[in-house]
Amino acid sequence: MGAEEVFLFLQRPQIAVPIVLATMAAFFLGRRRWAALYVGLMPFINWSFAAVPTFPIPEWLGGGMFQPLAIVTGLVLVVRDFAQRELRHWIWGAMMVGLALSTLTSWIQVVVASGLAFLVSETVDWAVYTFIKRPLSQRIMISSFASAPLDQVVFIGLASLVVPGIFAWGTILTGVASKLLGAWIVSQAVAARERRDAGGQMKPA
Repeated sequence: MGAEEVFLFLQRPQIAVPIVLATMAAFFLGRRRWAALYVGLMPFINWSFAAVPTFPIPEWLGGGMFQPLAIVTGLVLVVRDFAQRELRHWIWGAMMVGLALSTLTSWIQVVVASGLAFLVSETVDWAVYTFIKRPLSQRIMISSFASAPLDQVVFIGLASLVVPGIFAWGTILTGVASKLLGAWIVSQAVAARERRDAGGQMKPA
């Protein structure tokens, strides 16, 4: 069996899905639950790029296609933030694992585009979480505002080299908006928890 046949064999759903789940389980059993979710979401998102139906965006909004699961991409950026709290600088290793798993669920060209986009956004997020000392809820939004536009532009720009016609400002803008919406939802939940914790600390003993 040649390398191509092995690769196609591993991409079968009945093979790829157990591999992804087993990898997630290994992280989870290592008490790295956010890292487990992070490495599992990456192949899922790359799979959805080709598998989930898209909807046309009017030309007056920039044209292109809207990907309904773009909001999940925003959530994975937030999940990455929580995973970094678990793994610290080892988050780069988790990213490589997630990209390796992505080769089982999507085209290699999409994985390369996704990998470079993640590398850019990961660098920005890493800098935010390493050097900016703010409450977690604020860092989530700061990192998302900084990384979401870069992630979307790099991914769509590179993907357009293998999927003609995909590059459109409507696709980019709606993708960025969806990612920021996902980040905002999580940041609000985290902010509410921060307020509860602060209130509990202020109560007299």
